[in-house]
Amino acid sequence: MHVVAPGQLVQAIKRSQGCLVSQQHADGYWVGELEANTTLTSEYILFRHLIGQVDRDREAKIVAYLLSEQLPDGGWALYYGGPSDLSTTIEAYVAMRLAGVAADALPLRLARKRIHALGGLSHARVFTKIFLALFGQFEWRGIPVIPPEIISLPQSFYFNIYEFSSWSRSVIIPLTVIFAKKPLYHLPPGCRHLADELFVEPPGSARYSIKPREKRLSWELAFVLLDGILKASEKYTSPVLRENALRQCEQWILEHQDHTGDWGGIMPAMMNSVLALVFLGYPLDSGPVAKGLEAIERFGIEEGESFRLQSCVSPVWDTVLSVTALADSGMPRTELPMRKALLWLLSKQVRRDGDWSVKNRRGEPGGWSFEFNNDFYPDNDDTAAVLIALHKAGLPDEEKGDAMQLGLRWLLSMQCDDGGWGAFDVNNNKTLINKIPFADLESLLDPSTCDLTGRALELLGLIGFPRSHRIVERAVRFIRQNQEPDGPWYGRWGVNYIYGTCHVLCGLHAVGENMRQPYIRRAVQWLIDHQNADGGWGESCRSYEEPEAYRGVGKSTASQTAWALMGLMAAGIVRHSSVARGVTFLLRTQNAPGTWNEPEFTGTGFPKYFFIKYHMYQHYFPLMALARYYSLTRDS
Repeated sequence: MHVVAPGQLVQAIKRSQGCLVSQQHADGYWVGELEANTTLTSEYILFRHLIGQVDRDREAKIVAYLLSEQLPDGGWALYYGGPSDLSTTIEAYVAMRLAGVAADALPLRLARKRIHALGGLSHARVFTKIFLALFGQFEWRGIPVIPPEIISLPQSFYFNIYEFSSWSRSVIIPLTVIFAKKPLYHLPPGCRHLADELFVEPPGSARYSIKPREKRLSWELAFVLLDGILKASEKYTSPVLRENALRQCEQWILEHQDHTGDWGGIMPAMMNSVLALVFLGYPLDSGPVAKGLEAIERFGIEEGESFRLQSCVSPVWDTVLSVTALADSGMPRTELPMRKALLWLLSKQVRRDGDWSVKNRRGEPGGWSFEFNNDFYPDNDDTAAVLIALHKAGLPDEEKGDAMQLGLRWLLSMQCDDGGWGAFDVNNNKTLINKIPFADLESLLDPSTCDLTGRALELLGLIGFPRSHRIVERAVRFIRQNQEPDGPWYGRWGVNYIYGTCHVLCGLHAVGENMRQPYIRRAVQWLIDHQNADGGWGESCRSYEEPEAYRGVGKSTASQTAWALMGLMAAGIVRHSSVARGVTFLLRTQNAPGTWNEPEFTGTGFPKYFFIKYHMYQHYFPLMALARYYSLTRDS
């Protein structure tokens, strides 16, 4: 039986608190890097060439970064410890060639060999092919068409822009302009036959046909056939209709730019929107383009002779989870770090309509977004997390004002018909949309997920919603219907089943669910069964692609160990050897500054295709887990 020494536990909590507080910014917020794969940094070079704004010093720093991330086999991975990924490797290769690296340089010879081994450019993802087409290195007929006329489809139509997820919408609408304009950037002489370096097929024999993944009759096959019809009819498109559609897209892009220059808070939407405006004739010094370029630069991280680009920034998310960790570990709201953070969070509430209001006609503004500024796209996860933090910190009503009520009303209005919550929209779940040929990332939708629903339940339970409440009942039913047969729940926004299971168990406990029920016991046993020999928990990003082999399997990490511990404790498993071993793992692996080392990616952007290392996760999640364990065991 493992025994946790109380004195060691208290010291670890204090050190963790001190480390976390030391990273707070003067304005009261926390924000850590959102580290991802090299794709967006590679695309930054391509983007700058397309707008005619090349910075050779910056490119040299990007090349240094790309070389530091190259795997021994010559490729680049989607996540730390992962295998080489074809599209990521192609984009790094092309970026380095544009930056002046010779094709016969050893790193590129190795990369080329890996690209060919993985199938070559013909097998790359759609977005990679789009960038190559803009440089004349891939034919547009080999890319699924997305005509700008889709913006004119009425909201009553099954396919319209508001049936796409918010992140897809903000990327696709400017892309339709790019597709319609089909601009061509002429490569420098040494790169004009770049595609020949990337295809496995002999020059001139590359295949550009789009084929469904399955040969049987299916919706996917129907969409492939429709894609062919749209391409064949494109030359007959009415110029009047096309110009009208482009004007609508242009207006949509301009209307959806935040006052800070951002679009959607994500880099692909920002790059695409700038490109679309430039291709529509906007000069680089025009207001919208200049502000957009400034916003893109704010996502960059320059360290010495290296430069990389983040996909997004997470100040609200990092701040609210830091506040929760400090509140759980006993820091009162009157302490300066807490007070500054709470005031900053209150200032970030979004009190204007956004895209969510198109499908949610009854809701009133009041949510929070993930970033510094993203007024068009507040999200349910951040909103629930902020409201939990405000409650746990004990902020008095006179200081909260109407923020709590506005936030709660907005969150409740965003509950989907199936009882769960998605991230940014309500009922964004038309599964056929993910069958269109363009959807090779399988992420054009934003349906209800168990991890978000679990967090919403945690909030509702904390503020007094009973288990019998209709809203709670519907959410619990959704969770029960979506449990895996062996016990865990899928994690859409964190890796993976450990993340989903933690948030569901915390939510069920908060609303007063009987935690001895068989379905909950199955989840508990699943967590116990997947504990590693060192006492921690870990799960590979590969679990999304191969769940049977990798679900709950991976090297122990601090954040995933913390999630497993919080899930077990919420289920009433406190004085159990599994929990003691998990706590001991965190105590043993805490470093001198008071935090934990975690190179692994434990955040999820798009399952299978895009993962994130939140640099703050290793700071606040272990503190939460240790603090909750101390609170549950100190009096017994």
